[in-house]
Amino acid sequence: MPTQAKIDLVADLTKQFSEADNIYIADYAGLTVEQITQLRKNLRENGVRFIVAKNTMMRIAAKDAGYDDMEQYLSGPTAIAFSKADANIPAKILYDAYKEFDKVKKPEIKAFYVDRQPFTGADVERMAKLPTREVLLSQLVSAVEGPISGLVGTLDAMIRELVGTIDAVAKQKAEG
Repeated sequence: MPTQAKIDLVADLTKQFSEADNIYIADYAGLTVEQITQLRKNLRENGVRFIVAKNTMMRIAAKDAGYDDMEQYLSGPTAIAFSKADANIPAKILYDAYKEFDKVKKPEIKAFYVDRQPFTGADVERMAKLPTREVLLSQLVSAVEGPISGLVGTLDAMIRELVGTIDAVAKQKAEG
């Protein structure tokens, strides 16, 4: 029979799964306590919660939250990062941190979900290298603004030319 602590843990995990926009499933085998502590600190500073719990509890919570296909990734030493921020923020932190760890027994990112869409751990590098949402929005604004600015400049030049021509004709008629 499950204890109240386990029931509360599953409820908390289910809530995290349900509310998170991005979920990263990572293997943490081979990491020292100091490395995990530093990784947790970096993630927490960016609004990402990094949880280590029993796979059985995570399986139940994931299934309760509608992640039926996640079970395949929940084996061995597993930690899950939950984020409501841009998907590339936790990806960049995890990718950079895991890249630095021991090359022999290198921990890995097993999979991740962005807006409930699953991706393999191999895709995390591409996600980590994406610019942030703000940068993408500013790039979009400049891409849209560039042609509009050019059009406005062209129309302004045409109007100035027309005004100059009308002014010249008016002076010519006044003189003649």
